[in-house]
Amino acid sequence: MNGNDLLALGYPRGPIIRKALAVTYRLLNDHPQYATAPTAAERATRARLAQLLHDPTVPDDAPADERELARMLQEHHARQAEAAALELRSEAAPFTVCGAELIDAKTLDQMRAAMRLPVTVAGALMPDAHLGYGLPIGGVWAAKDAVSPYAVGVDIGCRMQVTVYDATPDTVPHHAIREAVLKHTIFGSGGAFQGRQRNDDPVLESSEWRDHPWLKKNPGLRDTAAAQLGTSGGGNHFINAGVVEYPDGTKRLGIMTHSGSRGLGAKIAEHYSKLAQRLREGLHKSVIHLAWFDMDSQEGQEYWRAMQLAGQYAAANHDAIHRRITHHLDLPVADTISNFHNFAWLEDVITPAGETVQAVVHRKGATPAGEGVRGVIPGSMGTPAKLVVGKGHPESLQSASHGSGRVMSRTQAKKALAGRDLKAEMKERGIELIGGALDEAPDVYKPIDEVMRYQGHLVETFAEFHPLLVRMADD
Repeated sequence: MNGNDLLALGYPRGPIIRKALAVTYRLLNDHPQYATAPTAAERATRARLAQLLHDPTVPDDAPADERELARMLQEHHARQAEAAALELRSEAAPFTVCGAELIDAKTLDQMRAAMRLPVTVAGALMPDAHLGYGLPIGGVWAAKDAVSPYAVGVDIGCRMQVTVYDATPDTVPHHAIREAVLKHTIFGSGGAFQGRQRNDDPVLESSEWRDHPWLKKNPGLRDTAAAQLGTSGGGNHFINAGVVEYPDGTKRLGIMTHSGSRGLGAKIAEHYSKLAQRLREGLHKSVIHLAWFDMDSQEGQEYWRAMQLAGQYAAANHDAIHRRITHHLDLPVADTISNFHNFAWLEDVITPAGETVQAVVHRKGATPAGEGVRGVIPGSMGTPAKLVVGKGHPESLQSASHGSGRVMSRTQAKKALAGRDLKAEMKERGIELIGGALDEAPDVYKPIDEVMRYQGHLVETFAEFHPLLVRMADD
């Protein structure tokens, strides 16, 4: 027997085959019939080497070279299993597309890449979908026993919330609404309340701050969270005051906010996204941003717990804004509607093959739309938002769009719209704009009514929110 015989058995080249050859020669020399019946000795040796290759377990009293070969083979099999777990499918699993006419080719290609991941169960694209990191914004991705930080999104728990007051719009002067908004909101990436306006909230007393393995090593995050509670960040985050109009003609005053988990969520996302990518370093570069944790791993459980805390904080963040403004206006509340659109949930999912399985459903810029579940789908700063109730459509993974969706990047928008007077344009629409930038102009977004036309089977609109005042981060 020689190296070619071992290669034929399936032994890999390199150190393993060299060690296997040493074991081969010993086994042959130790065989009692080697001198008189070499063929029988070779058959027995070949059988032993084949057995070791496929089941590299040996007793503690086995010869040292055999124990070492078994150890090397075990490590080799583990590497092979890990590589197989990272191998992309040859073809993308099928996924639902709502409003394909509104979605560009690059976004579709990005979703197809996600659907080739070995943990993929099902997926869907909403009509507001556009290119993102790893998963498209407006993408819904269900994974088996796996959670991906980037598929949740950088702003963990980003959400919408609407408070409808039991008051008609003409009962509160515009200047009073403006005063309440300016006094009780802060915008910008590092914005934080100081002194007496800093709020306490049960989320800040969560045991996770001291029990979570990573959070307890970063105590400053709780301080950041406390200072930023009730603030709104930058980018496309906003607070709108306006008119909530119902199909029967009823009109009520309302406020609407879009914000997330602020610095807390960003730091959690940054840490665990990098960690996931290190652990899946063999994953193809086209999908490396979707690196995931196994749900039963320590890292997976750590991220899941941190994500839950960030989600609770994001909800408390909105509650603080709405509570302060409601107190300032001294108005009775008629209704509250809210929803996440950057989060992950354990849900039952129907696969393309028709099988029902439990999976981690990542909604990255998508609104939960289970049957009877209410949500908020904003348009742009110059167009109405839709207050909706879900229909529980299984093929969309019980999801709908989270807005109207960008048609150009921020860089493209600033070039294309340079020189425009956005505040004047909003004033012509009867909307006062405070802050805001050209990269958030209405032209940057798809028409909300067109987006809704492609998801009438997913949600039903029960009211519209028409903005009168929009507050965003300063230019």
